[in-house]
Amino acid sequence: MRIILSRKGFDSQYGRQASPILPDGTLLSFPIPSEDDITYDSILWAGQSYLDIIRCLKPRTFLNENSKCHLDPDLRAITIHRESGWMPAYGQTGSSLSELRTNGVTKGDLFLFFGWFKHTEYYQGRLRYIPRTPNLHVIYGYMQIGNIIESIEQIPEWLEYHPHANLQNYKEAWEKGQNAIYLPTDHLTFAPDLQGSGTFKYDKNLVLTKEGYSRSRWEFPKSMRGVAISHNPNGWKSDYFQSAAIGQEFVMDGTTSVMEWVKDMFDVKKQQI
Repeated sequence: MRIILSRKGFDSQYGRQASPILPDGTLLSFPIPSEDDITYDSILWAGQSYLDIIRCLKPRTFLNENSKCHLDPDLRAITIHRESGWMPAYGQTGSSLSELRTNGVTKGDLFLFFGWFKHTEYYQGRLRYIPRTPNLHVIYGYMQIGNIIESIEQIPEWLEYHPHANLQNYKEAWEKGQNAIYLPTDHLTFAPDLQGSGTFKYDKNLVLTKEGYSRSRWEFPKSMRGVAISHNPNGWKSDYFQSAAIGQEFVMDGTTSVMEWVKDMFDVKKQQI
């Protein structure tokens, strides 16, 4: 099994603010702005649109009611209307897809989705980032690959809403074999009591960022030291791993030490259910 740390959601260039760790522990990843069909105003969480939540946290955001987003990976069933047969999905294209293919990513491998997060609180009735809390890279979701759609003909009707199924934007990529959509297994093979894809609530075991360091400097268990991670094979420093500044997909083999780290995460998931 290969483990893929997949960077997603708002960053300093796309979105320009952290996704929130909500007061109840929900890790609400904000999808990046795009020219796709889904607006921030149409995606809902706990009765509020994503746009409303973004504005609470950053009143001067450049986003508005017409701003569209790239809802991918799409992991939460309740955020928008779903067609019958829906399941979570994740698309990839271009150089990032090449990174996955070069590293042999295939059915049975595990995506761990992470992004830039900050803790939030309700203050005087309004959600805000907690002052002076750190910027963190946090793992918020996962998908074990059960199937890979690699041609237009394989796209089912219920998936036609997905940004990577949009032929206006991705027709040429499909024709050149430079687009793919990943679908999950029914259950995790290494934890069969859990679904093959989903999200986490916040726990310190999900934080990649080493305490007291900038968010791109990660801390792994000592047993993982020296494990090869694609994109930055020279990333291991004396007391942290320096993640690459550019790139979405960071692939490592599921060695014994890596799988122990992964299983600890899903032990947390079990406790959160």
